[in-house]
Amino acid sequence: MIDEGARLSLLDRSRTRVGEPDAAALVGTAERAARAEQLGFARFWVAEHHGVPGVAGAAPAVLLAALAARTSTIRLGSAGVMLPHHQPLVVAEQFATLAAFAPGRVDLGLGRSPGFTPPVRRALRETERDFPADLAELRAFLTGSADITLHPRPVAPVPLHLLATGSGLEVAAGLGMPVIVGGPILGVGGDPEPGLAALARYRRTFRPSEQQPEPRISVSLDVLVADTAAEAADLLLPEAWAMARARTEGAFPPLEPVAAVRAARRSARQQQYLEQTAATAIAGTPEQVGSRLAELLDRTGAAELVASSSTFDRAALAASDAALAALFASP
Repeated sequence: MIDEGARLSLLDRSRTRVGEPDAAALVGTAERAARAEQLGFARFWVAEHHGVPGVAGAAPAVLLAALAARTSTIRLGSAGVMLPHHQPLVVAEQFATLAAFAPGRVDLGLGRSPGFTPPVRRALRETERDFPADLAELRAFLTGSADITLHPRPVAPVPLHLLATGSGLEVAAGLGMPVIVGGPILGVGGDPEPGLAALARYRRTFRPSEQQPEPRISVSLDVLVADTAAEAADLLLPEAWAMARARTEGAFPPLEPVAAVRAARRSARQQQYLEQTAATAIAGTPEQVGSRLAELLDRTGAAELVASSSTFDRAALAASDAALAALFASP
């Protein structure tokens, strides 16, 4: 049984779909955020990707402004703004502006992933940056401790979160920041011990900050719920196939319908990647998903689940979101 204190949120990357314009992905994100609020999700996160055919979410601050206008209670955050692509002052100004329109509802998740391809990295003018120093500078702007006074001044605190694995966990611990972790560190479909050791180091070396007096972990992975395990497995196929193609073809493509994925010719290597990606997700009936999530949250000590689910069928995705929310609803 999932602990009553666990929080539930969604991460929507504005995934594009075959046969649709990119704008449809952004509209779909806005509609999903409104539904998430009605379903009782605690937060709704959006991402930052550049030059990726399968993702329309490139400008988190702009997209969050649109979501703020369409919601009234759910918290809204970036997961995340890739800080090496931006000046800390500009990011602070953007999120302070967002906080003026949605006071007490804005979260700033940060990461440092590079551009997907060399041309994208050149277009972003990527250079070597001191990431911990940039984080500290950004926090100083938002808390009012920098040499420059931020305008607009935040009307409510804008909590910072770090998308972290490996050395990122060390940075977060040193700066007293909560973390959002995903991928191999969760041990879903693999060995959980290395990830547990990394999370234990984060907790052990955590330095309390004004924002965060104690360590806080959120876990992020694909979660899909359906009436049967077979239906849930089908929902995983579009995202898993896109990931397999990205790893073998060098471009992350739009989502395809399940039937198209089943009919696609693929190499043994692509089949292997597809199966590996599906294995790192949690999918099944409500009972199956609830049991696996309870185990994951208990094992990692996570305070929040960030479900980064996506599939081609929007109606099936909406039904999955509703079923997932029901698992976290108070009895």
